[in-house]
Amino acid sequence: MTQIVTRQGFARETWPEAGVIVTFESLWNGQDLPIERPIGVRLAPDSNAADLEPWFDTMAMVIVPFGKSADGRGFSLARQLRQLGYAGIIRAEGHVLVDQFRAALRVGIDQVAISDEQAARNPEDQWLAVPHFDGYQSRLFAAE
Repeated sequence: MTQIVTRQGFARETWPEAGVIVTFESLWNGQDLPIERPIGVRLAPDSNAADLEPWFDTMAMVIVPFGKSADGRGFSLARQLRQLGYAGIIRAEGHVLVDQFRAALRVGIDQVAISDEQAARNPEDQWLAVPHFDGYQSRLFAAE
């Protein structure tokens, strides 16, 4: 089972009931896609954000993979999607730590999909604390 983390806390998973999730290759190859349902596209770690631009109006969600917590490609990919004008949902999927949630929000990621095991280790209150934490630099500037 999967928990979805948003800025508001844990949310119920609505996909695939809400829409269909396909790979970028399926989208690129023009396979028959259900037009009556929202489309989510699962990317590979080495995907190029610019390749998705022709489908921005078609995609309701883009799933960005995070293989390891030290692999920053997911952050770069999300930032590039936003810079190119993608306005839909960006979901991080894979190995995303609570400490990385603030960075994920900053680059435009709307949701993080985590396992139930990770949700048990890092409950909702830990995720909710992150977006509101100003960090140490705000205290430094306040002292001036």
